[in-house]
Amino acid sequence: MNDATAANIRDLESGITADFSEQLSYGAYLDLARLLSAQHPRSEPELHDEMLFIIQHQVAELWMKLLLHELQAARTAVARDELGLALKGLARVKHVLKQLVEQWDVLATLTPSEYAQIRPFLATSSGFQSWQYRSIEFILGNKNVDMLRVFDHDPDAKAGLAQLLEEPTLYDEFLRHLARAGYDVPTSVIERDVTAPYREVPELVDVFRGVYAAPTAQWGVYEACEELVDIEDLFQQWRFRHLQVVLRTIGHQQGTGGSSGVAFLKRALDLTFFPELYAVRSTIA
Repeated sequence: MNDATAANIRDLESGITADFSEQLSYGAYLDLARLLSAQHPRSEPELHDEMLFIIQHQVAELWMKLLLHELQAARTAVARDELGLALKGLARVKHVLKQLVEQWDVLATLTPSEYAQIRPFLATSSGFQSWQYRSIEFILGNKNVDMLRVFDHDPDAKAGLAQLLEEPTLYDEFLRHLARAGYDVPTSVIERDVTAPYREVPELVDVFRGVYAAPTAQWGVYEACEELVDIEDLFQQWRFRHLQVVLRTIGHQQGTGGSSGVAFLKRALDLTFFPELYAVRSTIA
């Protein structure tokens, strides 16, 4: 072995644990044996690109699990008037959403011809049926009781969605926080039916106009408003990238779950979680 080769070898340090007969290993802590064996392509013989499709969506579901974890914690913090703690969580939410937006680039490497080969094996399965995605939309404000029947086949998922349907959204809790802090939030907002999708309340635009007129005097609320706008912006990017990848892969064909595909995804771009935080921008001069 010459000196150049030897220089490229990194010796195992004496303090590194190598015996895991009684110690917790990395693989055991992360349950990697189960995680990495959870990919089950349906094509036979197995098509190369089906592994990409499966892993792409499994990774998205893991990120969504973390999104829900952070959004629920942020909602709890706001309900306790711990706005600083909530802002820390929302900052993490933004980074997770960026991961979800960017990972569409990986799936976009799947050409129409390649996807056409694996599509028959998806049968009627579709991302439309992701209960975690629906949960995220529910906690952010896009509630739709009709969505529950899509999960009749999965009682646990349906029960979780039903619970979120009955609970205040993150924005509901933020508006309640503002009311407790002395802002002129209409009583109708505080007492609204939280199972219904949120609708813009014109009086709230004036409340937020006051916040944006004097941000330094109410920095926490001002920052929270901008964090929420950032989250909606990123969520819309996530939706748009999904639409674009579907368009370049299957064009205007019907979705595997029976939706109209691109047309259905386009309608989602008209939905908004925090309407007053966008409406107020037209009043600032």
